[in-house]
Amino acid sequence: MKLSGASANRTELTLNRGRDLAFAAAGVLLFSDIAFSAPTKTEVESALQKAVTFFSQTVARHGGYVYFYSPDLARRLGEGEARATEIWVQPPGTPTVGLAFLEAWRTTGDQLHLDAAVAAGEALAYGQLESGGWRNQIEFDPAGPRVDQYRNGKGRGKNQSTLDDQISQDALRFLIRLDEALQQKNAAIHDAVEHGLAGILDAQFSNGAFPQIWTGKVPPVQAKKAAFPDYDWRTEGRIKEYWDQFTLNDGVAGSVTELLITAHEVYGDDRYKEALKKLGGFLMLAQLPEPQPAWAQQYGPDMYPIWARKFEPPAISGRESEDVMLSLLRIAEYTGDKKFLEPIVPAVKYLESSLLPDGRMARYYELENNKPLYMERRGDVYTLTNDDSNLPKHYGWQNESRLDLIKNAYRAVVAGKPLEPLLDPLDLSEANVESILKGLDATGRWVSVYDGELLVGQAKFQPGDQYLSSEEFSKNVTVLSRWLGGR
Repeated sequence: MKLSGASANRTELTLNRGRDLAFAAAGVLLFSDIAFSAPTKTEVESALQKAVTFFSQTVARHGGYVYFYSPDLARRLGEGEARATEIWVQPPGTPTVGLAFLEAWRTTGDQLHLDAAVAAGEALAYGQLESGGWRNQIEFDPAGPRVDQYRNGKGRGKNQSTLDDQISQDALRFLIRLDEALQQKNAAIHDAVEHGLAGILDAQFSNGAFPQIWTGKVPPVQAKKAAFPDYDWRTEGRIKEYWDQFTLNDGVAGSVTELLITAHEVYGDDRYKEALKKLGGFLMLAQLPEPQPAWAQQYGPDMYPIWARKFEPPAISGRESEDVMLSLLRIAEYTGDKKFLEPIVPAVKYLESSLLPDGRMARYYELENNKPLYMERRGDVYTLTNDDSNLPKHYGWQNESRLDLIKNAYRAVVAGKPLEPLLDPLDLSEANVESILKGLDATGRWVSVYDGELLVGQAKFQPGDQYLSSEEFSKNVTVLSRWLGGR
């Protein structure tokens, strides 16, 4: 029997001597009992070195990353095909990879990993907007078609910092942790963090809410309790610049919560804790009344749910409601104020009663009558419907419920137990570590095979195509690093 690769280094043959002696008389050697030894610290550290070396020195452009790559690196994909001079900020782009580098550095102390993280951080600092945040990509060619109004003066055009898809939040969370690792000694990184956090505070409305996009300090608003519209929401409630209004879309509540907690943990500045409490206050205000005590995706100045994009109607939003509840749990845990738990029990009961027959949750439920609400698409025209038989494929209309997770998290907070093991689960088993080690090729790549699933950014591959994934790289590096940290 021939064993090769990583398995050969970790495999030893354990023989039942009595049985083998009996078979030996017949000229037979039995190798049925094979015991695999556990991964070793040296093997995991070596794998991390190989993977990070390849990703940071061969895959990176300007220190940053996109979502996906063809194995020969000829194709680079973010939201569509990326130019050679572009990197992506939106997860799972540069901040996601940077955080994985930091995980590797914390557990190994290897300068290679910290250097890779610094390069990613400086790439993000280059593309920071004057308003303090980021857009979904950074263009390093000053004459490029998607260059923006960078703070460094090497850009032009839009100055629209965004909280959509966790873009500015994850960039800042990574830079804060990098600034912490560097003991605030890298001036470019520390300055980017200070400017970015100032921008986040400028973006918070006086009622505690945040917009999807900001270009400077937002105006004062009146704090009001959310209510059902007193007009026909099907035809009214369309605000052209909905991105300037109060938004919860695509995980804004949860990602801003984690950003503010991280900022307060690292710097101890009470402004960030106060901003966190204000956000919690808004989330309580934004809960709609009975019989639908949950949350919408976005609200207008009167705190009525409003339209966003033409396929995003005023409605109860299942996914955003779950994100809000997890945010309130984190805020209650971090601040010690149990008032932030008050909205959760009625919201969970309502949403449990609204689950689809297969146990999933609709993205939207119609205001007041609670029917699952969908869209049909013909060309660029979307029509409201309660029928889910012909849904557009570019949007998540039905999602797996996280209500069991929320109930367990609620019990943990009430009992004074930490939430992190529940909210950030990773498979750190030796079997999974072994699988990750086996999947790393000689070049230092984890190569995925496209099976037709919907990829972030709607990346275009054909079934059977091989590709490299920044998300897969980051997940594998994080698992290996945390496994090492638990040794």
